[in-house]
Amino acid sequence: MSDPVLIVEDEPLQRQMLATLLRRKLDYGAQAVENGRQALDLLEADERKSVKLVIMDLNMPVMGGLETLDILRQKYPHIPVIMLTGSKDIHDAVEAMKRGAIDFLNKPYEADRMVVTVKNALKISILSQEVTRLKSRESGHFGFDNLIGHEGGLMPTLNIARKAASSDIPVLITGETGTGKEVFAQAIHGESARAGKPFIAINCGAIPSQLVESTLFGHEKGSFTGATEKAAGKFREAEGGTIFLDEVGELPLDTQVKLLRVLQQKEVEPVGGTKAIPVNVRIISATNRDLQKEVEEGLFREDLFFRLNVLELSLPPLRDRKGDLILLADHFIERYCSNENCLPKALSEQAREKLIAYDWPGNVRQLENAVRRAIVMSDSVELSADDFILQGGGSYEAPVQFISDDSQTSDFRINLMDTEGAFKTVERIEREMMKIALDYFDGNVTQTAKALGMAKSTFYKKMV
Repeated sequence: MSDPVLIVEDEPLQRQMLATLLRRKLDYGAQAVENGRQALDLLEADERKSVKLVIMDLNMPVMGGLETLDILRQKYPHIPVIMLTGSKDIHDAVEAMKRGAIDFLNKPYEADRMVVTVKNALKISILSQEVTRLKSRESGHFGFDNLIGHEGGLMPTLNIARKAASSDIPVLITGETGTGKEVFAQAIHGESARAGKPFIAINCGAIPSQLVESTLFGHEKGSFTGATEKAAGKFREAEGGTIFLDEVGELPLDTQVKLLRVLQQKEVEPVGGTKAIPVNVRIISATNRDLQKEVEEGLFREDLFFRLNVLELSLPPLRDRKGDLILLADHFIERYCSNENCLPKALSEQAREKLIAYDWPGNVRQLENAVRRAIVMSDSVELSADDFILQGGGSYEAPVQFISDDSQTSDFRINLMDTEGAFKTVERIEREMMKIALDYFDGNVTQTAKALGMAKSTFYKKMV
């Protein structure tokens, strides 16, 4: 595996002893250099960002520990540093901690103390990176630098997206399911003048046809059965920011007409309302369908298609960007090691070969699920090829039956797993069941709610 620990120590025997300790107690390999200058050069050349922890002596020739620590804190703030010294002066420890060291150990150190300190530091390393990522996403400042891709992967698309981010033109993101269209939309928003403002994402295919209009544009109290409270709608929630319409091709034709009006007039009219309300939002939409073909077949409005498709960004499938695959896998390993509160793991060479050889029909989402499953199942700090189960993402289908009043039976099926082979959440399965039931009762909410044993108000809340 890639060596996650960098030892910076001028004494050869100390370097060897510490590297042996890490290998025997934690199964971690270590890289070793003699001074701070060599350490900085190694980190600069570490393209895969494999170093997760630095263990450094305080007193070294060429460049000492404190001087090196200052540069590390500035250039690599996510890498924790453990300082070592043979001095008994408490002021050295205080100064090192003030400058950002995570811990300070005197030589000779106890082996068990070193092991515990390294474990804690490695966990902090991956946690700090995950916190940084989450903060940037929550603040609306998730940008292109947060995306993983390089020349031959996402870079050609990124170059176009950077230009799109500087304006408010509508963007249509196309690509297969699981290619990361929503993440890409977030990056465009985070690089735009609207960064820091709301980013509202909505899956158009997950909304019952009877509730699409009120979900998007809002409704007045009492405007339809079950509308017990006034609702602003997603467009008004996104005021000043960006609304992301995922699977926009799923919108009903009558809603497409109203969406076109929003694009043209910059205003929405809530269901049951008497006047239009101005809105200031940017629209980014996405689809895995061929909307041009849908237009030709009369399933999607041509005028709306041209309004949404001012700039099209096509995301390549993962099988066409194999150069990004290991970078993505390493990213997901860090994320889920953080979530599972375990020590950092890495891919074995055989695992890398297996991942690269696979075609990934479920794209990035399937890779993410495969990595997560491997981390949970593996007992080692190195993920082997056997830890990855890649059979194409088949799903088990459980039949669900609804009996009508005349005792005629109609069979429906709900997939318990998604196309990437991961189990769906109970909430998602429930929503799918509710949609099937609503279709079965021809959109009659009263009958549907009664058949499912829930109040109408509860049914509305769960479906919106």
